[in-house]
Amino acid sequence: MTKEELMRKAIEFSVKNVAEGGGPFGAVIARDGEIVAVGTNRVVPDNDPTAHAEVSAIRAAAKALGTFDLSGCEIYTSCEPCPMCLGAIYWARLDRMYYGNNKHDAAAIGFDDAFIYEELELKPESRCLKSEVLLPDEAIRAFLDWKDKSDKVEY
Repeated sequence: MTKEELMRKAIEFSVKNVAEGGGPFGAVIARDGEIVAVGTNRVVPDNDPTAHAEVSAIRAAAKALGTFDLSGCEIYTSCEPCPMCLGAIYWARLDRMYYGNNKHDAAAIGFDDAFIYEELELKPESRCLKSEVLLPDEAIRAFLDWKDKSDKVEY
């Protein structure tokens, strides 16, 4: 399939998902022009705040391919990804991203992620989400174990 055909599939899934009670977002992951996996926004139907189209597609692609490394794949998403999804796309090592709507289009219909970008610029103690360091001397144990582990799979 061409880039345009794959993007049309992502858009098609986003439109269909709205009709089925989900959010207006769809994503397709492809390798060599062939669809590997698809995802739609199922936050409300699944009561899962992480069930965004891109994350759902990444989970399905990783399962289908049997790997967490999606190098060699591309993602086509109906909208510019939110910060969570963009992070997931980087972690999945997708080669390229294509998107239809942008973050301003999303904000215009109530999906505004500007506050998250603004929060990331702040020191933790200045963020809206109150947080504090707790038991760091105990928490470091897993990191030390990982550092010393000889048979670890790096990701």
